[in-house]
This record gives sequence, C-alpha cells and structure tokens, in this order.
Amino acid sequence: CWGHAKRVYCQMPPSSMEEDLARNLVDALESVTVEQMQKYTRRSRRFMDGYNKSLMGKQGAWASKKYRGHRVLPYSILAELEK
Repeated sequence: CWGHAKRVYCQMPPSSMEEDLARNLVDALESVTVEQMQKYTRRSRRFMDGYNKSLMGKQGAWASKKYRGHRVLPYSILAELEK
C-alpha cells in the first residue's frame, strides 16, 4: 500500500509549491485501491501468524507464499519444516 503510493508520488512532476505537493500527496494516496489494501492486510496477517508460530525469515516467507490461499498458516507447517 505505502510502497505503491510512494511510487506514484515519485512519478509526479517535482514542484516547490505547497498546493501542488498537497494535491500530489492526496492523488498518490487515492491511487491505492481497496483491493490492494486487502491484499496487503492478508499477506501481513499470514506473516504475523508465522511469527507467532516461531517461523523467522526465509521460513516465514516460504510458508506465507506456500499457503497464500489461507488466512492463517496451518499448525502442520512446523512438521513440514522439520522434514
């Protein structure tokens, strides 16, 4: 979400006028769709669930990618990682 808005803002023409900067900021933030916000929220929730299950770094990223169709990671993920 924030990365998308930041990228859109950086692509706008530079200006030193405060009105232009404020308008550019609002336009950049409004460019983020509800679907993008929901996607980011789901992905963040999976990462937080992985951290709660003691998955760190690459393990958390792998589990989040593998189980992307689920809202939370299954408890069997720890057994799969031990293999």
